[in-house]
Amino acid sequence: MSRPFLVKDIAEQAGVSTATVDRVLNGRLHVREHMARRVHDAIAALQRQRGQIGAVGRKLMLDVVMETPQRFAAEVRDALDREMAALRPVLLRARCESQEVWSPQGLVEALARIERRGSHGVLLKAPDVPEVVAAVDRLATAGIPTVTLVTDLSGSRRIGYAGLDNEAAGETAAWLLGRWLAPLRRAAVLVSASSVRFRGEEARLIAFRRALQRDAPRIRQVEVSEGRGVSERTARLVERHLAAHPELVAVYSAGGANAAILDAFARAGRRCRAFIGHDLDRDNLQLLRERRIDAVLHHDLRLDMRRACLLLMAAHGITLAEAVPGLSPVQVITPCNLP
Repeated sequence: MSRPFLVKDIAEQAGVSTATVDRVLNGRLHVREHMARRVHDAIAALQRQRGQIGAVGRKLMLDVVMETPQRFAAEVRDALDREMAALRPVLLRARCESQEVWSPQGLVEALARIERRGSHGVLLKAPDVPEVVAAVDRLATAGIPTVTLVTDLSGSRRIGYAGLDNEAAGETAAWLLGRWLAPLRRAAVLVSASSVRFRGEEARLIAFRRALQRDAPRIRQVEVSEGRGVSERTARLVERHLAAHPELVAVYSAGGANAAILDAFARAGRRCRAFIGHDLDRDNLQLLRERRIDAVLHHDLRLDMRRACLLLMAAHGITLAEAVPGLSPVQVITPCNLP
């Protein structure tokens, strides 16, 4: 059987033994479904990273762990693949594990597995809860540096954060909505977050609340969270708030599932006069093209990935910390300036 990659490379990518890879590749019995899926996912990842495998230079194996909707996980993987290829001659490879909804204990177990098998660094998008912070601290003690992605972990021993300037994003959303809703005598805005456990979204909301109260205090704010960015859960929460608050006429979505939010407005027979979301992913790009949303607060995910990789490289003495770019600035994308 001809194979494009060595068994040991597949095993390293998947984080399993070479015996497990051999059993999967040869169709032998007694292989658990989730282990077989990890092997096949590893082969797909190696295929994407094929150009890196022949690179000359030091090799770093990274682990990406994310609690996030699959649409965003795919955006992160694509941006990371592109940036890793641009950082030659250093050879960077990545193992990715993500779930849309992950219990703190499940995240802790995933990080413990990485600690046991070893890694040159972890890129982590996770809720800011004590169990996860403690797991990151244990990785640091084991000599495995962590960079937080998009959302930070307060008080942890992570070496840095890569992502959007969330406070600036929240203030930008408040500035725009305050002006768009100024002609209305009575208005309220639905402020939606996937979960307040995510520090990045919490920072956006705090800045939004503060700026809107300062600049447009007559506009009420109605907050909804814990939809986890999952469409069905978010839609149910929004529908309940629409029924309770007839003055809701606009949305600031800090956490995603934007099509589901709009559908909830439509089912309630309500008009959404202004809608601001985050991240220019495939779903939001389509909503902008259809002019169903008014603006997306975007940031360059490739810049985030470059910052994350360079932070980890600096931790291993490969590059200087001074060469690491800063936080991603806010870009306001409307239907009129689509890339």
